[in-house]
Amino acid sequence: MTELFGEHVWWYIARSGGIVALLLSAASVLWGLLLISRYLQGGPKPAGLLNLHKFLGALTVIFSLVHVAGLYLDSFVEFGITELLLPFRSGWKPVEVAWGVIAFWLLVAVQLSSMMMRRIPRRLWKWIHLGSYVLLPLGIVHGITAGTDSGSSWYQLISGGLIGLLAFLTAWRAWKIPKRRTAVPAAA
Repeated sequence: MTELFGEHVWWYIARSGGIVALLLSAASVLWGLLLISRYLQGGPKPAGLLNLHKFLGALTVIFSLVHVAGLYLDSFVEFGITELLLPFRSGWKPVEVAWGVIAFWLLVAVQLSSMMMRRIPRRLWKWIHLGSYVLLPLGIVHGITAGTDSGSSWYQLISGGLIGLLAFLTAWRAWKIPKRRTAVPAAA
């Protein structure tokens, strides 16, 4: 494979895997927000929307693993298993890499809880799933601070757009949540 792509093939795989994982994570989180906010009323059926949301989440895990495998197999910066799976263990940009490690484990928790949704209490699933609101910004910060493409204008534009869209849809979701009615004492 190195004859075809040169000696940095694993670095290219790691970079592209990370960027694709970030975009898929954003698509999954944003699609989930669209799904629960009823922003798409009158559009596709909810079951289809939910299936797409789940599919995007599963693809995010796959491409995150491609990113991690590429980093492990690349020889430019030598990452061991502990550096890739435990926060703050990396000798290269430990804090910046930790953002990605934490985002990865949040992703795993969200995906596993979704797979076990019918077996765990709904409230627990919901709290774990709220980790997605942290997962995406952590992934963006990881990409901006540790990624070698972060200086490019296309990467900054995409990251800024994702942050803006996430903020807008989160605000839309918060605004659309029905307010709970509290009991009003009857007039005497």
